Amino acid sequence: MIHPLMPATAADVPELAALVNSAYRGPESEKGWTTEAHLLGGQRTDADALREMLAAADAVFLLARTEDGTLAGSVYLHKQTDALYLGMLSVAPTLQAHGLGKHLLRAAEDYARRQDCFRLRITVISVRTELLAWYERHGYQRTGATEPFPTGPRFGLPRQPLELVVLEKPLD
Repeated sequence: MIHPLMPATAADVPELAALVNSAYRGPESEKGWTTEAHLLGGQRTDADALREMLAAADAVFLLARTEDGTLAGSVYLHKQTDALYLGMLSVAPTLQAHGLGKHLLRAAEDYARRQDCFRLRITVISVRTELLAWYERHGYQRTGATEPFPTGPRFGLPRQPLELVVLEKPLD
């Protein structure tokens, strides 16, 4: 059972970094379906980057914890005018495919409405067809826009050229 989502604090950053990296990179990530290890080497993020994201105005990480307090999932939300950017949706690899990702998406939508945002915006690596399809099943639509994949070891080391696809979901 997952407790209600809570905003992250600076004290949560080391545990948050471990969760995000385990969900996307390295051997642990291969236990789940969200792994990017075949596309990128290195880390997904680090504590310094997470602290910067957390300190940004109008930004929050929502955390999902199990009954024993273990960090099970998280999502980053950053208000940008009338849209809310959603990023780093992360679920512990051994807990994936049990509905926690959907729960985090619903919480993000509720949070967006409370922030007077009319849509959610995300970016997904273009070759992550299974992840793009998952977001599309949850109402996200491709905008036709793309963004370059960030360069530098702080974001990982691409094994091939990558770009990000921009998707949005209008909110009622």
